[in-house]
Amino acid sequence: MADFTEEELRRYSRHILLKECGVEGQERIRRGRVLVVGAGGLGSPILMYLAAAGVGTLGIADGDVVDISNLQRQVIHTTANAGRPKVDSAAERLTAINPYVRVVKHQDFLTPENIVDIISGYDFVVDGTDNFDTKMLINDACVAAGKPFSHGGLLRFEAHTFTHVPGTACYRCIFGGQPPADMVPPASQAGVFGAIAGMLGTIQAAEVLKFLIGAGELLTNRLLTFDASTMDFRNIAVHRSKSCVVCGGI
Repeated sequence: MADFTEEELRRYSRHILLKECGVEGQERIRRGRVLVVGAGGLGSPILMYLAAAGVGTLGIADGDVVDISNLQRQVIHTTANAGRPKVDSAAERLTAINPYVRVVKHQDFLTPENIVDIISGYDFVVDGTDNFDTKMLINDACVAAGKPFSHGGLLRFEAHTFTHVPGTACYRCIFGGQPPADMVPPASQAGVFGAIAGMLGTIQAAEVLKFLIGAGELLTNRLLTFDASTMDFRNIAVHRSKSCVVCGGI
């Protein structure tokens, strides 16, 4: 069975039992190279589930340090790691979860100057950030480079996500430009129900794994939204815009 060790076969046996995955799918997961931008509330479950699943190369991009106020939702980190760079804390946890995974640390915030170089080595990018500037930067760079990505956003009790692959609706098709500065308050002011970061992050991790093994239907041209206070989930059809300033002319 490929060149998996006996320990790896035991570790991934529940995936291998799935007809949609099997050994071939698990090998595709192992060959996968995934960049997760943000090792926070969303990045925590995304990274841990992707490491557990055996994604061969996991990149972590985050220039921040662990703070006590993060720990209510950033479950990859521990109290003892307060003050440490998030990429170091997260990488340590991922290696403990699965030593077969190669972890690449990018201790940087993404900028127009570095994003093209950073994303170039990956097959899929996951947006686990919490600010609109970076979300649009990820969108624009991934669309230009033909990179698939998963977008996720949350605030208070509400969250939403979609997946982009070349030829489908992108972030700007759905949301347009950046909202006015006072329209959407940051989580540090409005608050966030910690558990929804886990709910949304695991959905994004599932999208990555489905993409890698080629199974199921991705959240392309669909915006999945949910409200954890009522547990109402909705799928909203969205479409690529011919007038989109990023992907309209592609």
